[in-house]
Amino acid sequence: MTTTTPTPADLPAQPAAHGHGHGHADHTLTGFVIFLLSESVIFLALFAGYAIYKTSSPLWLPPGVEGLEVSEPLRFTVVLVSSSGVIYLAERALHRGRLWQFRAWWLLTMAMGTIFLVGQGLEWAALPFGLSDGVYGASFYLLTGFHGLHVLTGVLLMGLMLARSFRPGNYDAGSVGVTAVSLFWHFVDVIWVVLFVLIYVWQR
Repeated sequence: MTTTTPTPADLPAQPAAHGHGHGHADHTLTGFVIFLLSESVIFLALFAGYAIYKTSSPLWLPPGVEGLEVSEPLRFTVVLVSSSGVIYLAERALHRGRLWQFRAWWLLTMAMGTIFLVGQGLEWAALPFGLSDGVYGASFYLLTGFHGLHVLTGVLLMGLMLARSFRPGNYDAGSVGVTAVSLFWHFVDVIWVVLFVLIYVWQR
């Protein structure tokens, strides 16, 4: 009786394909983390510039401006930071296969991000200074506007992920896109906490 050694063609191909899929997802997330690190460098440079100008300018605030009102921005800050917990619940619901719970938490996160943007727009409309009012005005609008652009991007990406969840079977095995958007949203929230301290708390 003779035995034959199985060739690679005789072996099941499914495990290899499955492993390749995980490898692709890992590479995608790694690339996205590198992107977030590059964004962090940009924000750090802006933070450093703001701090240097503030500490070296004898007349920092525009004429007639004594400081920024803190209570209203603080409320919207609480909304934005709390949304990090909500998006975590959404991601956990997806991992457990509870698609409708995922959609509900995900949609709530989008709503909270939108509320923050509306609050920022209302604040801008009420401010007594503009973009051209010295280094302070330029720095304030550049920092808050650049961050607001990231919040808007996050909300739009969440809308895309939410729409894709309605394709049958699309999220049965989870979604690297959902994970990436969730990481982006946590990044946006952390950046805003630093911005809030830098702009609203450190006014003197």
